[in-house]
Amino acid sequence: MTNIDKNTIPTHSFDWGLIKWFVTPDRTEGASVTFGEVVLLPGKGHDRHNHPESEEILYVLSGDGIQTLNDDAPFPVKAGDIIHIPTAAFHSTHNNGWEPLRLLAFYNPGGAEKGLTGLPDFKELSPGQIQDYTRS
Repeated sequence: MTNIDKNTIPTHSFDWGLIKWFVTPDRTEGASVTFGEVVLLPGKGHDRHNHPESEEILYVLSGDGIQTLNDDAPFPVKAGDIIHIPTAAFHSTHNNGWEPLRLLAFYNPGGAEKGLTGLPDFKELSPGQIQDYTRS
């Protein structure tokens, strides 16, 4: 058993929000999956993308959003919803509410999170460093 102290983990910052990966194959001994919390700022979201090698499961903790999956019609998501995104399926999530949209994200197998570090708006905040929410 590994007790994970989220205060010792860096935060990934983007123009649209934040991610803290609690478990990854690179950071957690013996892990083959990735698990973390995603915060999408009001009116923001991530662009349509896919994970060619991993399925993804999202669990909505709070807030309201719009989810796309492949070329199907967008659908609303809210607290308590669970979204399964099959391997290689294109998808996006956008916050259409006034408060942050908080999600738990799970990749199987882990590793898809590495692709996010190459995005132009990626910044890594040191453990304990706090990101301010600012108005543009």
